[in-house]
Amino acid sequence: MTPPLHVVVPADVADPELPSGGNVYDRRVGRALIEAGRTVVEIPVAGSWPRPGPQDRAALAAALAGLPDGAVVVLDGLVGCGVPDVVVPQAGRLALVVLVHLPLGEESPQLAALEREVLHAAGAVVATSGWTARRIVERHGLPADRVRVAEPGVVAAPLAAGSGGGRLLCVGSISPTKGQDVLVAALAQVADRPWTCELVGALRRAPEHVAAVRREIADHGLGDRVRVAGPLVGAELAAAYAAADLLVLPSRVEAYGMVATEALARGIPVLASDVGGVPEALGGDPVPGILVTPGDAAALAAALRRWLDDPGLRAELRHAAALRRPALHGWEVTARCLATTVDAVMRTRAGRHG
Repeated sequence: MTPPLHVVVPADVADPELPSGGNVYDRRVGRALIEAGRTVVEIPVAGSWPRPGPQDRAALAAALAGLPDGAVVVLDGLVGCGVPDVVVPQAGRLALVVLVHLPLGEESPQLAALEREVLHAAGAVVATSGWTARRIVERHGLPADRVRVAEPGVVAAPLAAGSGGGRLLCVGSISPTKGQDVLVAALAQVADRPWTCELVGALRRAPEHVAAVRREIADHGLGDRVRVAGPLVGAELAAAYAAADLLVLPSRVEAYGMVATEALARGIPVLASDVGGVPEALGGDPVPGILVTPGDAAALAAALRRWLDDPGLRAELRHAAALRRPALHGWEVTARCLATTVDAVMRTRAGRHG
């Protein structure tokens, strides 16, 4: 009998007000593992991860200490990678796999050393993109064969109806990392073109940045064209995609960009920052979108101008997006990759302790 899989995740993993790519990944892959016949025990741990307070650290320590020796654990790196003092003492008695969505050092260099300790203590590391895996190996000196990749899946969806090309959609927590401020600055430079833009994403993760983005929208006189929709999930998010002509992903940092594949699953081209794992998510030959330098509002505006002005380009990119759709895989493939890694760690541990 396959032992249960204990998955340690942030407590807000299912909070509809705080959707994120990491939370969607954790929930979707957990569901796919259950559908594949695995027993999954979700352990949500509250805290201001990856910088927890004393109570948060104590809660994680208690959760790990309460597991029996040899328990199979998948630890979300957002929760575990900043607290080696909590994780490392438990790692030796557990079959531990750390799941890294985005290396902490990419956003917080001061956390890199803490992350390194945790990753070296794990039986294996699962990265959500090839780019993330390479960064982990380069930054932390892990052997490449201890870092596996389990790219996010995507849920099949109907082709978006869209419009003539001017309906722009940006999906992601409104935060400095996701770059909505860059997008607003770019939109101000193409205000003479016909478009509308919807910003979909959590508003509670970086409230000061949300306020700054709202001010920029007002200062540029774009209040009637840029809508801050806040977090949308389920049917509301599906409706936002269905109405969109172009997904804009202006991130400064991005490990993969799940929203890109969500758009491509609907035949929607993507205008994105050329950063991190985004090119992997887009795919190529032909590329179903446009990549620009991250943080460069002028470059983003130029790409938007091309999209809005050139019907031939729009048709070309829509065709490329339609070609990309059948190559996207479901969450069952992601779950299978993760399960393969977990099983390998279990076998290695059994060999050492047998």
